[in-house]
Amino acid sequence: MGTYLDEILDFHRHESRGDTRSLDALIEKAGEVKPPRGFNKALMSSPVNEMAVIAEIKKRSPSLGELVSDLIPSFVSQEYEKGGASALSVLTNNQYFGGSSMDLREARAACSLPILRKDFTVDLRDVCDTRIMEADAVLLIAAALDDHELKDFIALANELEIDALVEVHDEDEVERALVVGAQIIGVNQRDLQTFEVDTDRAVRIGKLLPSGVTKVAESGINSPEDIPKLHAASYRAVLVGEYLVQSENRAERVTGLRTAADR
Repeated sequence: MGTYLDEILDFHRHESRGDTRSLDALIEKAGEVKPPRGFNKALMSSPVNEMAVIAEIKKRSPSLGELVSDLIPSFVSQEYEKGGASALSVLTNNQYFGGSSMDLREARAACSLPILRKDFTVDLRDVCDTRIMEADAVLLIAAALDDHELKDFIALANELEIDALVEVHDEDEVERALVVGAQIIGVNQRDLQTFEVDTDRAVRIGKLLPSGVTKVAESGINSPEDIPKLHAASYRAVLVGEYLVQSENRAERVTGLRTAADR
């Protein structure tokens, strides 16, 4: 029986096989985009007694359906920035998450924050597209890629001067991410096979990450009370979607997460 991840990856790889665009031409086009804002730099610039917040713009999810019916990316990005978010994450997948490249462009134009393109990267052309739509970082999901793809995608991201957030779920994926030189590693507490959340996963797996890596905790963060244990486990940032985007006061919630580390 297939899983959410299998279905989504099958869709993206099918789309990729039909992409006849020249990689060299895309790399050249990506090189003409104005300089990125520095995603990792923004995370590392957060005060050490605070938690950097990567606030997500997300319209729907495969497991929960529609999250926000009238979401306006430009308005939400400004709310997040007002609350002190260090960066944004914007879903650009339309088939399963209702997002688009236009959502990312609109969010970026309305604020000064760097942006992670949240999508399923399965081809070198996807890395180029990430830079072309003016994102500052690309998401690479270890569970979706083999070792050669991870290495090649990180190398191209470096060439295009954008950051790569490598997402892991278990000990084996941590080792794979470190071998290919990942500098930002996100531990997703949501199992992409079942979509169930294990709120202890980040602390457990985070112990395996060396001090030189920027550690990001993803999913399962539903209140400021979740922050202290992650901060104590040396996490530099949290990536939060549903808890923020569905709120009536997004700026206040960002501030609450950001300042909760010492509680």
